Amino acid sequence: MQPILNISAYRFVPLTDLLALRESIRSQAAAHALKGTVLLAEEGINLFLAGTPEGVRAFVDALREDARFRELEPKESWSETVPFGRLLVKVKQEIIRMNHPHLRPSAGRAPAVDPRTLSRWLDAGRDDEGRPVVMLDTRNAFEVDHGRFRGAIDWRINRFGEFPDAVRAHADSLKGKTVVSYCTGGIRCEKAALFMAEAGIEHVLQLEGGILKYFEEAGGAHFEGDCFVFDEREALAADLSARQQ
Repeated sequence: MQPILNISAYRFVPLTDLLALRESIRSQAAAHALKGTVLLAEEGINLFLAGTPEGVRAFVDALREDARFRELEPKESWSETVPFGRLLVKVKQEIIRMNHPHLRPSAGRAPAVDPRTLSRWLDAGRDDEGRPVVMLDTRNAFEVDHGRFRGAIDWRINRFGEFPDAVRAHADSLKGKTVVSYCTGGIRCEKAALFMAEAGIEHVLQLEGGILKYFEEAGGAHFEGDCFVFDEREALAADLSARQQ
């Protein structure tokens, strides 16, 4: 097994003590010699960290002692070296910027589909109710270019803040279909699914855990290429190993 454990995780949960929380998390992560990025906002937490397995898991255990983070479910992958240069803990307006702060996933998640069920639907081309299934990529265009679900809708957005306008422009083409929004780890497709439902698109689901969870539970079926990640590894193959340079 490779020696470095990488985790990504997020949770939409109301946070008010952001500055104190930033210092606490920075101290705990540094104590375990972790590197990466933690984003905090009133809407929740988003993190990408790497270090020794013992250090990473001790940090997650400590974080889960806070009831707000008890349900945090990190996605894991491995690497030979730490793919981050330093540790950053930041307070932001949103943990994933969409410029629609009224959307609060913590108040109620959009319905989700698990990876194995999605793989079965894609085998059939339809969901369990007989509706055609379409995959909607919510990532930026350069991420999509590394790999995507076969036949996925790609609106070539350059940043997530463009997604709402793209929905408004293309909503009619999604009628009568089951639309599964997806992204790298789940955070963008969760907000995307909520926005689409609010926009009147009837049958919208998010892919639980994003591409990384899909790779973990369903392998590479129906996915072409690699999954771009925002660290020095650049992209992960379906077995969650770093793409060969």
